[in-house]
Amino acid sequence: MISVRHGALAVLSAVAVLAIPAAASAHRQWLLPSSTVLSGNDPWITVDAAVSNELFYFDHNPMRLDSLTVTAPDGAKGEIKNGSTGKYRSTFDVQLDKPGTYKIGSASDGLMASYKLNGEQKRWRGAAAEAATAIPKEATEVKLTESSRRLEIFATRGAPTKEVLKLTGKGLEVDFVTHPNDLVVSEPAQFKLLLDGKPAAGVEVEVVPGGNRYRAATGEMKLTTDAQGAFTAKWPGAGMYWLEATVRGGKSTIANAERSASYVTTLEVLPD
Repeated sequence: MISVRHGALAVLSAVAVLAIPAAASAHRQWLLPSSTVLSGNDPWITVDAAVSNELFYFDHNPMRLDSLTVTAPDGAKGEIKNGSTGKYRSTFDVQLDKPGTYKIGSASDGLMASYKLNGEQKRWRGAAAEAATAIPKEATEVKLTESSRRLEIFATRGAPTKEVLKLTGKGLEVDFVTHPNDLVVSEPAQFKLLLDGKPAAGVEVEVVPGGNRYRAATGEMKLTTDAQGAFTAKWPGAGMYWLEATVRGGKSTIANAERSASYVTTLEVLPD
């Protein structure tokens, strides 16, 4: 546990967490699959991964592939193939060699700090275990934020399955009442937002359609969860949609730290 006393940061015990991607708040981080509903004997998908100002357009930074994992329909570890990182985006392939639903994504935790040193404002971001040496003991006005981020997409070969949709009870998660690979434009989709396994009530969820670079209006939707964390999305048209929710507050595992948790996914809505 990490605590702050008289402006100094003291480590009582290390908390093993991973540093989260350093994307500016104005930028959107996303995974964009070539398809999410597939059939046949040997289906593959190609996924673009980036951080950008324009949704699903490569104009800022590539997403690093190191932390991404693939979970097969039976819960076994899958494989990222043909991974490549360029100037503005990364790309990789996933072979859907088993029937059912796959999950592709990452879950990360990190610590952010702001403090003053000799009257100058400083900022730091990294793993909690590094904080004791990264932040000078003489620092004052130390403010800590424990951050967690979950980024994931889903793709299904054949009939949808639910093994990879099981919740971990950690961080911000979506309980897909409507399967993420069973979305059609004429049917509202039901979701529940959970923080550490409990309903996240009163949280704003942003849903943005892709392909808006050349539109005058982005068509984004602002939805709010109810007391049970539930919310409903009604699709104005078929296509890819980016969904993000962020919760600030709640119980932190680090003493004297605020908390921020976010969830991001890309969903494909099919025509009737």
